[in-house]
Amino acid sequence: MAPDHDPRFPAEGRPVDDLITALRGGRGDDADWRRGRTFSLVYNAADTELERLHEAVAAEYLQENYLNPFAFPSLLHMEREVVAMAADLLYGNPRGGKLTSGGTESLFLTVQVARDHAREVRGIAEPRVVLPATAHPAFAKACHYLDVDEIRVPVGGDGRADVAATAALVDARTALVVGSAPCYPFGVVDPIPELAALAAEHDALCHVDACLGGWLLPFLERLGEALPPWDFRVEGVTSLSADVHKYGWCFKGASLLFHRDEDELRRQYFLFDGWPGGLYGSATTAGTRPAAPIAAAWATVMHLGLDGYLRIAEQVRAVAHRFRDGIEGIEGIHVTGDPVPGVLEIAADTDPETGDAVLDIGAVGDVMDDRGWHLDRQQGGLHAILSPSHMAVAAEFLADLATAVGGHGESRGVEARYGGVG
Repeated sequence: MAPDHDPRFPAEGRPVDDLITALRGGRGDDADWRRGRTFSLVYNAADTELERLHEAVAAEYLQENYLNPFAFPSLLHMEREVVAMAADLLYGNPRGGKLTSGGTESLFLTVQVARDHAREVRGIAEPRVVLPATAHPAFAKACHYLDVDEIRVPVGGDGRADVAATAALVDARTALVVGSAPCYPFGVVDPIPELAALAAEHDALCHVDACLGGWLLPFLERLGEALPPWDFRVEGVTSLSADVHKYGWCFKGASLLFHRDEDELRRQYFLFDGWPGGLYGSATTAGTRPAAPIAAAWATVMHLGLDGYLRIAEQVRAVAHRFRDGIEGIEGIHVTGDPVPGVLEIAADTDPETGDAVLDIGAVGDVMDDRGWHLDRQQGGLHAILSPSHMAVAAEFLADLATAVGGHGESRGVEARYGGVG
């Protein structure tokens, strides 16, 4: 709830300390992310030194504006370094990417580039985007704003894109084929090589939405996790998005959009001199661009380095296994599919004879809400994205979950296996 205030415009200003007190006092109903009570809105590495660094970066670059990179060359330098370091991670083109404000902007620009490529290179007046039903809603938003047709394809029983069903819908108007690594709802990686080959066969672009996994999968692979191919090592992948403010552990909002071909990157650029104010140009949709996320992206990667990212990825993997084992140990619910460590959906079991859910998973979510857990609601279950901070609350969460399932089934020893909180 926001602090109480007079709705009229203030006649007199208020002291700084008074306002700070009001701000802090008004946060009583806010989600307590520091204690691991949220599961997607905040990615908490539980690293006090990283948090201290972020606070210093935010203060240092609070006022700068990246609208003009020549006025603030330090930001231009940091952006280029972040892009180059991420390209090394993703096997991409170090000159083929730009930082954006988040995944939504990265995907918006992806659709815009595909639309313009289809019109300018292939002569397609009304291009289409073909993507799995699990693709992020930001694609739907981009298609809505950019007047592009969106074709969503039902996924297979494992939650991954159905290549045969996709092939049946890709045609001469297809500008872009999309896959996720992983998809948000179920945490599974789509069959990227097959989707990319399908796109190439029709001269379409292929985008990998790795906003969620782009800063986690490379390190899980180095830790020995068996992952399907998904990055620029896959021939036919023409662009890829990866959010630094998710598993890259930067604060909001910093994402990366990469293009294999620099000509496609240039399609993002907007230049205009048809007014008295001089040349206006931008490489992303935004004009004014906050400087702090750019500086924080650079500082975060430089602070953690490969060893730090591997350490945190191992923590994510450990907490994911702990949560998944605990959920599978509660009668009546299960984890959907076989997600990569870190992302999962909690779904109700079904009656083998009727196919009906054995319990109301929405009611389970209500109880978890009452106990202070902020799980996301999906059509088929409850959604969680895990961070290292969740290890300390795993036992408490699993015990509360078992209680929430309650009379629908008995817990198979969750509290006994995990003991007290932490």
